[in-house]
Amino acid sequence: MNSLDTPPKAQADDLPARIKEMIVRVLLLEGVSAEDIPTDGPLFGAGLGLDSVDALELAIHVEEEFGVKMPDDARTRTAFASVGALATFITEHAA
Repeated sequence: MNSLDTPPKAQADDLPARIKEMIVRVLLLEGVSAEDIPTDGPLFGAGLGLDSVDALELAIHVEEEFGVKMPDDARTRTAFASVGALATFITEHAA
């Protein structure tokens, strides 16, 4: 069964886990697993400690993997507040 065969509710429920896995994979976070990333914890600053370069890299991969355009404005900054916020943004803006 591929992701296209998965019911939409299951895809939405699994979205935070998929985002966490993408973060670890794309940013090559050493010593951090997807399970270590809290869904509602901050990604930047005192949270996961990501920076603006990481944000750019994540935006590119979110667009590629989820088909969602990440605008260069306050909406993207809000979306990158946490994994939960990013999952909400992706769900609301999915094509």
